Order: sequence, then C-alpha cells, then structure tokens
Amino acid sequence: MAKNMKLKTEKIAATEDKRPYATAKYVRISPYKVRTVLALIRGKSVEEAAAILTYCNKGGSDEVKKVLLSAAANAEHNDGMDRGDLFVAEAFANGGPHLKRMQPVSKGRGHAILKRTSHITVILDAKKI
Repeated sequence: MAKNMKLKTEKIAATEDKRPYATAKYVRISPYKVRTVLALIRGKSVEEAAAILTYCNKGGSDEVKKVLLSAAANAEHNDGMDRGDLFVAEAFANGGPHLKRMQPVSKGRGHAILKRTSHITVILDAKKI
C-alpha cells in the first residue's frame, strides 16, 4: 500500500505544472462577465496586460488586474523570474457557488435570483528566446 502511494505521489509531482500562477476565489461577479476581460489579456505580456486592464471599463477588470499582478509577484519572488519576460499563458474564470436570493412578486410568490461568484486564475510563462 505504501509503495503504491509513493508511486502515485511521484507521478503527480512529475506531471505538476511549474508555471507561476495566482487565483482569486469567490469574487462576487459573474464568470460570464469576467471571461470577456480575460480574453483581452490572454497571450499579452504582463506590462501590456496591466495597461489594458487599467483603461478597460468592464466590471471585472479591477479584480483581474489584482490577480495578474499577484501572479507576476509570485513569479518574481518564488521563481526568481524577470517581470519583463513574462506573458499571460492561460487565463480563465470558473463558476463559484451561487448566493441564492428571492425577489418578491405578485400573489405572495417569489422568484429566485442567483448572485454568481467566480474563481479567477491567471497562469504566466516566460517568453522563449
């Protein structure tokens, strides 16, 4: 049993992604809205992506910018990478839990309102020279 567990952990460690990343969980904005902002920065350098997000007037741009800068700081601090060589390799937003609320309507009824949350992830990588 212990041998199989060691083999399993070694296999997981071998396939683990080594690229720097950052994640923001339970952000109170719909993933549908965040994905449009993430499409703007995918494939861009960190400086260019930060400039785009600074002047973007979409709702999730502030949260995405925080995650982007956090991923860049993780790359500098943890892996010793240069910020000028980094670009956005992957950026995605998954749905989080819904906050369920009720809107009262006529005849004593209520309609459900789902206030959606997002898990935003930005993965960076170094440019191949």
